[in-house]
Amino acid sequence: MSRIVYILNGSNLNMLGKREPHLYGTTTLDEVRSRTEALARELDLTTEFRQTNSESTLIDWVQEAFEKDAAIVINPAGFSFRSVPLLDALKLISRPVVEVHITNIHKRDEIYKHSLVSLAATGVICGLGPGGYLLALRAVAESMDAGA
Repeated sequence: MSRIVYILNGSNLNMLGKREPHLYGTTTLDEVRSRTEALARELDLTTEFRQTNSESTLIDWVQEAFEKDAAIVINPAGFSFRSVPLLDALKLISRPVVEVHITNIHKRDEIYKHSLVSLAATGVICGLGPGGYLLALRAVAESMDAGA
């Protein structure tokens, strides 16, 4: 069974730690990557950690994950709310798909409350800061261990 997890990050997450720290905190994406890769090793998972500001690149990576029979942890950022093509690509995935948001999108302005990506997600973690990535990785590992 495949134990590959793609950890995919969408637009502006390369600015994590700098952009709106009152909302997103001061943890950088490199720090998130280090923490998730360390946990993945403990959980015997292989990870592909990536970030892009391009919707088409993100879709290509989801399709690549499909071809490798991988699970996905995704913080689609702004692509969450308007990207039907991303939603359609995620529907290909048979392994767990966990959507992560650093903020609680349900407490945000109306434009940020309704994620299309959630329609394809196995589960959603939001509002728990960068630690949400670690919870998502644990959930994926548990699901894989259960044979899902």
